[in-house]
Amino acid sequence: MKLIVRLAVNVFALLVVEYLVPGFYLSSYTAAIVAAIVIGVVNTFIKPILQLIALPVSILTFGLFAIFINVVLLWGSSLVVPGFEIASFTTALIASIVLTFVSWFLHKLAAE
Repeated sequence: MKLIVRLAVNVFALLVVEYLVPGFYLSSYTAAIVAAIVIGVVNTFIKPILQLIALPVSILTFGLFAIFINVVLLWGSSLVVPGFEIASFTTALIASIVLTFVSWFLHKLAAE
């Protein structure tokens, strides 16, 4: 049950980001669900490995490189999921930051 709630929150967060960020497109609710699943899998399995590999660079940049990793993973997810499109790297950067805050806020609401 908890997994379904988290998935629903992530789908809603993606829809909010689509509304707020120009150049961030989801063609349907199905694309949003698949995108949320792919982003969740990527963040669970690939992100920790990349963060470990990039740890020296992250230390030198005081953690700013971690934002770059988030952007690349979000943009990569958009390349894999049909119906999920990000127009440019700048759009991916803004969407990544907005998605982080929106999903954090929604997860806090869902936890209570």
